[in-house]
Amino acid sequence: GGMEILTASVDGIAKLWRADTGECLKIFEGHRTKVSAMFSLDGKEVLTTSLDAVAKLWSVESGECLFTLTGHADRIVAAAFAPIGIREHPSL
Repeated sequence: GGMEILTASVDGIAKLWRADTGECLKIFEGHRTKVSAMFSLDGKEVLTTSLDAVAKLWSVESGECLFTLTGHADRIVAAAFAPIGIREHPSL
């Protein structure tokens, strides 16, 4: 495959697109309000976070939600993936 583009919307949906054709490849739907989205470091998952206080991890291959992260009392405004091994770094 070629390059892919990930978009996120105020409608609570993230979408994966083919950059060369504009074809929608996957729809990541399951939030109640505005979402942000990012690829994992290896590009195999998509993480969506939302103003609905929920984060979801999705499989890029299947489009299925792998798991839902709950527990925030308010909006999720940022998230990040840690590179493998960073938690073992002696200064952290």
